[in-house]
Amino acid sequence: MEKIEQVRSALAGRGLQALWVTDPANVRYLSGFTHPDDGRVLVTPAEVLLYTDSRYTVQAKEDAEEGVQVVIASPLSALEQAAPKVAGLKVGIEAANLTVAGLERLQSAWQAQFHPTEGLVEELRLYKTDAEISGIRAAQDLADRVFGEVRPMIKAGVRELDVAIALEQGLRQAGATSAFDVIVASGVRGALPHGAASDKVIEDGDLVTVDFGANLNGYNSDMTRTVAVGEPSAELQRIYTAVLAAEEAAVAAIRPGMQAGDLDAVARDLLAEHGLAEAFAHSLGHGVGLVVHENPRLARGSEDVLQPGMVITIEPGAYIEDLGGVRIEDLVLVTESGYEVLSHSPKERF
Repeated sequence: MEKIEQVRSALAGRGLQALWVTDPANVRYLSGFTHPDDGRVLVTPAEVLLYTDSRYTVQAKEDAEEGVQVVIASPLSALEQAAPKVAGLKVGIEAANLTVAGLERLQSAWQAQFHPTEGLVEELRLYKTDAEISGIRAAQDLADRVFGEVRPMIKAGVRELDVAIALEQGLRQAGATSAFDVIVASGVRGALPHGAASDKVIEDGDLVTVDFGANLNGYNSDMTRTVAVGEPSAELQRIYTAVLAAEEAAVAAIRPGMQAGDLDAVARDLLAEHGLAEAFAHSLGHGVGLVVHENPRLARGSEDVLQPGMVITIEPGAYIEDLGGVRIEDLVLVTESGYEVLSHSPKERF
């Protein structure tokens, strides 16, 4: 398995010999196990072992990728069985995920040296394989289809909650789940970047921001559209047009080798030209994969470098208190020659 050899190489570069993997996304990435919250992975110089309990005896064996050994054991027994395999080794632990209690249990069970690591597996996850890209593409295609089915119900007299429920139901009926809590924010609530759907009734003249994604077979999508109900005010149309221009300019600027902070500046500078610098209150975007928010980080000053195989969002926004807001977001694959937009739902044009 190429990814396991990459892990071992990364471990060697840090002077380590083994890795105890507890982060669910990393467990799934390295093992293929589809219930990673209930699994742990141990990478040693000679083996890759997936530890889970007896509820998953069949599932783990079906899911495990080639070269991954499945060990069915209770959490305590798993540590006891793993102890001889790490005796005397320098073992990396995932500092951002392993709890203090979890570390104490390791220290009691293993005669090993523990060293905190950060980003070791996540750095590998930055670059999606063809299979992962296919998985993300399928999730986004599904989200586009569901949005198209629900779009006609976004009209005056309908509650934000009803729109969110319809999106979630559409995803469920298609065999997916919602990647995160659906955002539906209409009218003055559009000024809330993370305005979870409420019982507010959509009104004529509202702009309605809809941010949602599908989780399909472990991989996520993420997309935002701001749609018009009736005829929004001239000021709302002006803000929308500015955000759309910033979003499309940023997408068009994507290329491998570009610093993420420079891409953020493309959208931020354009919005500033429209007097909306202060209204753009968040970063331009983020990576998407097994986790809906992962690296790279597309933010002001970010030194992350875009490379082929990364899947990112481009999502500038402008939010004006007591007026409303706009966010437009596309899911984009960075390619060898530039980019491919994976989200295809239509955008408003004024």
